[in-house]
Amino acid sequence: MTTSHHSFVADSYGPRADAYVTSAVHAGGADLDQIETVLATWGANREADRKTGRSGIRVLDLGCGGGHVSYRAAPHATEVVAVDVTPEMLEAVARTAAERGLTNIVTRQAPAERLPFEDGWFDMVLCRFTAHHWRDFEAGLREARRVLAPGGTAIFIDCVAPAPAVLDTHLQVVEVLRDTSHVRNYTTAEWMAALARAGFAVRSLTPRRLRMEFAVWTARTRTPDLHAQAIRSIQRNAAAEVKQYFDIAEDGSFLLDTLTLEVDPT
Repeated sequence: MTTSHHSFVADSYGPRADAYVTSAVHAGGADLDQIETVLATWGANREADRKTGRSGIRVLDLGCGGGHVSYRAAPHATEVVAVDVTPEMLEAVARTAAERGLTNIVTRQAPAERLPFEDGWFDMVLCRFTAHHWRDFEAGLREARRVLAPGGTAIFIDCVAPAPAVLDTHLQVVEVLRDTSHVRNYTTAEWMAALARAGFAVRSLTPRRLRMEFAVWTARTRTPDLHAQAIRSIQRNAAAEVKQYFDIAEDGSFLLDTLTLEVDPT
């Protein structure tokens, strides 16, 4: 029997849902602060000019995971729709939102490539640390563009691969060993080109680096011991330039590149 990629991702992340709600890496960061600043500023401007002809702001948290984007967005929006393929993730988000009194967060199960919303339904689309799991990256971006209202804006955040092939290959190998539902960390150039093809214009681009603590990083995804050992073997035997670029520590911890892209529909 074959299993679709979407089902495989959902099955993989179901048992991990609570770990992503409590994950320090996912729960905080300058990228979340940037999202909240954009929301507050953009929302004030939207209320002033009312470009869309309706009051309030609808936000899509695309690939919501543990819901941290939704929690930040809720105080600035009329409604936040948290979308994910994993039912357990959505249950955890709904439970956490209720505990925090965030009554304007609703959840919906769907893959990024097939969103069950009308064209132009959302004023803002937010997408953080999920595109590297999509089966069809460009289809997901096209859907994000389709459901974004005229005059709206979107923010995409993800781990990215360095451009040199020797570094790119190392990253993809350790990522798929850590989590077999991983598809690809795209390069900045791949992101820029795909966004343009999907109908977005990049307004700003902010690179950052995150320190990934190896034990926490592998525990969060319940990486099998054999796979964790393989990652450590690859790290120990990597070329000097690879070790230097990722700043691989004695315990396997390393630096991971991330990218925040603020975009507008063309």
